[in-house]
Amino acid sequence: MSAQDRLTIVVAAFDEANALPVLHPRIAAVLEMLAADGIDARVLYVDDGSGDATWQVLQGIAAGDARVALLRLSRNFGKEVALTAGLDMVTEGAAMILDADGQDPPELIPQFVAHWRNGYDDVHGTRLSRDGESWLKRSTAHLFYRVIQRLAKTPVPADTGDYRLLSPRALDALRQLRERHRFMKGLFGWIGFNRIAVPYARERRIAGSTKFGFWRLWNFALDGVTSFSTAPLRLATYVGVFTACGAFAFALYVIGKAWMYGDRVAGWPTMMAVILFLGGVQLVALGVIGEYLGRLYEESKQRPLYLVSAWQPAPGPGAMPLSADA
Repeated sequence: MSAQDRLTIVVAAFDEANALPVLHPRIAAVLEMLAADGIDARVLYVDDGSGDATWQVLQGIAAGDARVALLRLSRNFGKEVALTAGLDMVTEGAAMILDADGQDPPELIPQFVAHWRNGYDDVHGTRLSRDGESWLKRSTAHLFYRVIQRLAKTPVPADTGDYRLLSPRALDALRQLRERHRFMKGLFGWIGFNRIAVPYARERRIAGSTKFGFWRLWNFALDGVTSFSTAPLRLATYVGVFTACGAFAFALYVIGKAWMYGDRVAGWPTMMAVILFLGGVQLVALGVIGEYLGRLYEESKQRPLYLVSAWQPAPGPGAMPLSADA
């Protein structure tokens, strides 16, 4: 069977013991549909160091389905790294990324496969709606994608997450990108190749609660902007230039006023306001610089992206080999 006939569905899970038993039967039904269409499809679950019974639930699923492989990381490395670990294991055929919360419907996977067979390398799902999410979360997500599109030179499709199919050559290209701060949506766009969107309505969570609070989403957005754009550094430069020009103009005003009307040692509130304003601008600029320096520091250490605690290949024929490239 050629690589054009193999597909691995990669599902990264963190504390999803309640959702996985509901999700897997839906995936299994899709696997049957793909098999009828001549696709050798399998599932790879990645346990990202869960603290609940996720690993035990996955072992039970694997025991009842010979098409299931399991990978357990040594601790929680985060979703982006867990996805990387799963995609690293796919050495033959294409990979389909699916969230463990069931919000991205597995029933649409045959549509993704059809586009792949027509020559597309990156088939990504674009959300038309986001059921079960608050107005604030939908609004901030909408704003984030528009901001990153304006700031980054790398194309990042709007309202598009990790729900996508990657061809073998897209996976080979992605494996060459080993940076530590991984914004996967940007990396998917950076590799390029033939791309097409599949519009869909995002569903509610099938069980449990989201692991991404607003603070974590804020840090995620910060990683995305700083990983693919130097615009914040340029903005800090512009703010510094305009502030310096304003301070210089104000100094001329103070000198002129003292020369014409004399200096009565007044203006303490104004002086404090100016000092606090300039100090705040400087601290913000230092913070922006510090974000980039911190990323350089992380990259310079060259630690592995992740460590594997357990690997359980699918017992069926053509089981995926263990990849040592972490």
